[in-house]
Amino acid sequence: MINKVEICGVNTAKLPVLSNKEKNELFIKIKEGDLEAREKFINGNLRLVLSILQRFSGRSDNMDDLFQVGCVGLIKAIDNFDMSLNVQFSTYAVPMIIGEIRRYLRDNNPIRVSRSIRDLAYKALQAKEKLTKELNKEPTIDQIAKEVGVEKEEVVFCFEAIQDPLSLQEPVFNDGAENLYIMDQVKDTKNTDERWADNITIEQAMKKLSEREKMIITKRFFDGRTQMEVADEIGISQAQVSRLEKNAIGRIKKLYK
Repeated sequence: MINKVEICGVNTAKLPVLSNKEKNELFIKIKEGDLEAREKFINGNLRLVLSILQRFSGRSDNMDDLFQVGCVGLIKAIDNFDMSLNVQFSTYAVPMIIGEIRRYLRDNNPIRVSRSIRDLAYKALQAKEKLTKELNKEPTIDQIAKEVGVEKEEVVFCFEAIQDPLSLQEPVFNDGAENLYIMDQVKDTKNTDERWADNITIEQAMKKLSEREKMIITKRFFDGRTQMEVADEIGISQAQVSRLEKNAIGRIKKLYK
């Protein structure tokens, strides 16, 4: 989890787990102003905050601080949740908790962003949340810009300015066998680790591959597609594309050692 049983004085091993029925019953009481039910509901959802913290466990930030910020997001979700939407509370709460943590990380980011850009970004994020609730789907950049009263280019710029920098080696998916990294999803038709292929008789090497391997190598290194794009086109998972790609490259390298 986060390498500790206790966080912010809370013993994570003893946190309660609420059933959906219990959550619904407590939420009705919360809406009626029952503070005891509110506290029980919060405690019963702290495991949700902990599960989200795992996404940020590789950072140097203090996990106690992030847990407290995540709890703020949880409380905001409780205050704004509408039972008539007919969705699970966790479905509604997760993006709010993540958003609260990310806002905290942006404010404490060593890469400084000007106050005006940050303020515009917050307004745009608030507009995005408002429009999402109204439209029941994620709004477009044009809709957000119109709601805030600025040009869409300004919205795009401010969103990009407040994004946390990511390492190309950061894992984005694990299928139980191997990790897929951000660099596996980056399209680059010019500078790739496989430029050695330009200097060998590629046609002869490709003949040694299966039809599916040929297709993947062609799409990846000649058409410049990402693994995700290839996976969507041929109807298999990205993990399978990654394995087939690595196997094909390994076989070609062995032929020319």
